[in-house]
Amino acid sequence: MNNDSKDLRNGGQILVEALCRNSVNTIYCVPGESYLPVLDALAGHQEIKTINTRHEGAASNMADAYGKITGRPGIAFVTRGPGATHAANGVHTAMQDSTPMILFIGQVGTGIKEREGFQEIDYRQMFGRVAKWATEIESIDRIPEIIHRAFNVAMSGRKGPVVIALPEDVLFGTANVLDLPKALVGESHPAPTAISEIEALLKNAQRPLVIVGGTGWTPEAQHHLKSFVQRFNLPVAAGFRRQDVLDNRNPHYVGQLGLGISAALADQVKQSDLLIVLGSRLSEVTSGNYEIIKSPLPDQKLVHAHADAGEINRVFHADVPVCATVEATISALDKLPDLVSPPAWGKWTETARANYIAHNSPVPRSPEQTGVELSHVVAHLSKSLPEDSFICNGAGNYTVWVHRFFQYKQLGTELASTNGAMGYGLPAAIAAKIERPESTVVCFAGDGCFMMYPQELATAIQFGAAIIVIVVNNGMLGTIRMHQEREYPGRVSATDLVNPDFVALAQSFGAYAERVEKDEDFAEAFQRAKRSGRAALLELCTDPAQITPQARLKTH
Repeated sequence: MNNDSKDLRNGGQILVEALCRNSVNTIYCVPGESYLPVLDALAGHQEIKTINTRHEGAASNMADAYGKITGRPGIAFVTRGPGATHAANGVHTAMQDSTPMILFIGQVGTGIKEREGFQEIDYRQMFGRVAKWATEIESIDRIPEIIHRAFNVAMSGRKGPVVIALPEDVLFGTANVLDLPKALVGESHPAPTAISEIEALLKNAQRPLVIVGGTGWTPEAQHHLKSFVQRFNLPVAAGFRRQDVLDNRNPHYVGQLGLGISAALADQVKQSDLLIVLGSRLSEVTSGNYEIIKSPLPDQKLVHAHADAGEINRVFHADVPVCATVEATISALDKLPDLVSPPAWGKWTETARANYIAHNSPVPRSPEQTGVELSHVVAHLSKSLPEDSFICNGAGNYTVWVHRFFQYKQLGTELASTNGAMGYGLPAAIAAKIERPESTVVCFAGDGCFMMYPQELATAIQFGAAIIVIVVNNGMLGTIRMHQEREYPGRVSATDLVNPDFVALAQSFGAYAERVEKDEDFAEAFQRAKRSGRAALLELCTDPAQITPQARLKTH
């Protein structure tokens, strides 16, 4: 742990050195005068790319996406006050999504705190219940220590965001401090008795179901999952927006537990007598509002494996609690001996898979439907895109089509916020393309969702991120309109949208753009967008009455 520098360094230089030692290669930011020494230390830096976005919310969402893709904390820098409040969106996403992330915020000098100085906020209070850890570096000597701890907190147990405030005097001050090595996180392993108990439950089960979710999945864990479920012929359902854990073409994959869940899969979860839950915390959405999996006492026997002890028995009573990483857990399960006789649930698994295939098939157009049928578009991309393609999206009813009709093939290729944050898809897509430039990156966004961060097309152009944005334009906030029709039929309030010319808007940024009004025109339009070699936008004109794949509004 020798200090490589014999000279005094300012706080910005010490901080950037700590990031380098933790293998940071990209940061996302909106520059601010409150952290000028950091920006100066990054100037011309060969190891770290600095991506300056047009909105702090986009920067924090990009950091979240980076964390999902790499498993390492995404790094964002924003200025104090308004910068921090804008960036809070990504922190909330990272917390609910269990994504490793570190947000740095400029802060007023320590000598003038608590006078409500220019843009001053108490960030420990502001983020104390939103992030895993919110702190402030109050001494330049402690920068390496706190950064080291931040990486450990962000990556250990249930992964999540850390927020660190940076007072100006700490950044501008100078010191000769000891640099620390890269933070290393230990792995927790399941107890042998727990694995034996799971084996006994499997032997006595008639209708078992594996549920996968959360973060911390690796290619090795995915390999063991595939082997385990194949040897035991187990059906596997994905938690909400965790559909990329197991290749959806695998004969054991049976669908997703989330918004737009199939009725057949919901029934099978209820009928199951054993749930083996790996990595998922069984959120409200995944558990069907705690109805298909009841809280606190499920109807099914529950094996709950999670890396964070605080998540086990917090909402659901577990018959076998396993505090361990998903990789350690599934590796241990894959070492279980094969069953002596064929399992009793062969037909159960076969039926679950058949139900998924039927639900995954594109739906026919209704006679009165106009515009593009989204299931045909999504199914076309599912069949034609390379296996390592990223699919990114925010929130809205359009996502029901995406999650239902796209088959995810590789781990880490579904970038979607589990907290339902609108606007997430476009920043996430830019982060994905910058980190994986060789991959095709597609962003789906509703017209309302896209308009949360449309200015980030400028970021995509500036940094050569040749993403393809598909704007599903139905002229309304469809999800809320759907709920209005259920609760207050015929009383439309605040959900109609008057949109810009999306094609002209995209072209004004220098992006390629087309409008698509017919199903049969999409494939060639997509190819033209891809061949353009730059950020592109395809506006899909869809029927506003087609509120879900099955349901139509009576009036619109």
